[in-house]
Formats: sequence, C-alpha cells, structure tokens
Amino acid sequence: MTLAVRLQRAAFDSILAQTVHSVFIQEVYGSEAAWKEAVEHSSVRLQWDPDHDPSGMAVERRAIQLGLRGDMLARYAKDWIIDIEDISDFVRQQHEHARPAIYAQLITPREMVYPVIE
Repeated sequence: MTLAVRLQRAAFDSILAQTVHSVFIQEVYGSEAAWKEAVEHSSVRLQWDPDHDPSGMAVERRAIQLGLRGDMLARYAKDWIIDIEDISDFVRQQHEHARPAIYAQLITPREMVYPVIE
C-alpha cells in the first residue's frame, strides 16, 4: 500500500527547523558533545539516504529522511495531517512505465528546491 500524506506547510517547516542530523557535522554542532546533547533532546532526526531513479537504480544525489518521535510524532499524527490518500493503484500503474525505454509515459511529481521559511 502506498499512501500520499499532505501536511500543513507550517507543520513541515516546524519539523525542518527542529531537525538534528543523524551523524556529527562539526560545522553545524561545533563539538561532538554538543551534537550528542542535541540528539538526546531532539524529536526530529535527519539523515540523507541514497536516492534512486524510477527503475530503482541508485543515483548520485541524496534523499532526505526525517524520523519523528515524541511530541513531534504526536503533533504530526493528530494535528498536522490535512489529507491521506491511497495511491496504491496509481503507483502500480506507473511501475509499468518505470523502465528507461518508456520513461516518457511515466508520471512523476515536478521536483523543486523547497524554500525554507525562517
């Protein structure tokens, strides 16, 4: 089953604002101790995973993965979801077009850089 979950824009911005990386990055946290403290108190974990093209082949770019827990997870589940749609049939139909020879028939979302509002 594949579900499309629509969130409030402000909710997603709030989630992004509270992320802590899953690995230590000195330029962001200064010290490993500061990072560990941030991880301990964070409700949102951020990691960059390998991304894949529509046929499943790994690509050079990375895909964001956000893990929620605690209050953030509760707010996500109870307050922030606008709509949930079962798109399983659509995904199965599109899977037939996820071969390089017929990408022209594949329907995918238009990807853009997400403008973070501060």
